[in-house]
Amino acid sequence: MIPLRDINRSTRFPVFVVVLIVLNGLVWFYELSLGHQLRKFFFLFGVVPSFYFDPDYWQTTGLIVGVLPLFTSMFLHGGWLHFLGNMLYLWVFGDNVEDRLGHFRFLVFYLVCGLAAAALHIVTNSASRVPTVFFFQLMELPAIIFIGIWFIIQFFSGAFSLTISSGGNLGGTAYWAHIGGFAAGIILVLRHQRRARRFYTM
Repeated sequence: MIPLRDINRSTRFPVFVVVLIVLNGLVWFYELSLGHQLRKFFFLFGVVPSFYFDPDYWQTTGLIVGVLPLFTSMFLHGGWLHFLGNMLYLWVFGDNVEDRLGHFRFLVFYLVCGLAAAALHIVTNSASRVPTVFFFQLMELPAIIFIGIWFIIQFFSGAFSLTISSGGNLGGTAYWAHIGGFAAGIILVLRHQRRARRFYTM
């Protein structure tokens, strides 16, 4: 299933959704220009789980450079479908989230979910040396159902990838990163809703 649009209109322009899509697009087209240098680029700016358990990695890179891929990997994609799919989801669902949370909180939300995604991917693929780079039918579905189906697909894809992996060398599609980001998003949204309810009842 591919989300084409939602039926919930936003009350304000999704500034950071647009900014993030533009940034992802710029990085994606830069990737396309790299040719044979793309592999090196992925190892520099993608998350390689095994590196984070290697003391030599931290001694060589230092703390700041060492954690940088946790952020830069959010903007990397492994192919046209990966890129277009992520941007479509961000455009369809992100505007409502930014509208609800506000611009700055949405940006923080986006980054925190990305960090949670990277953390879960690292923990579930600790031996992997592969850098992480993140049927058609028209119908109208509630977002909760659509995202629920997407979550189930990600969960079983992640579980299956762990089952067939050998020596921890998984592919670059970070199913558990998707699940980690999803879980972090749910927690943050629920926390935000509880705060909002307390504010309105005061």
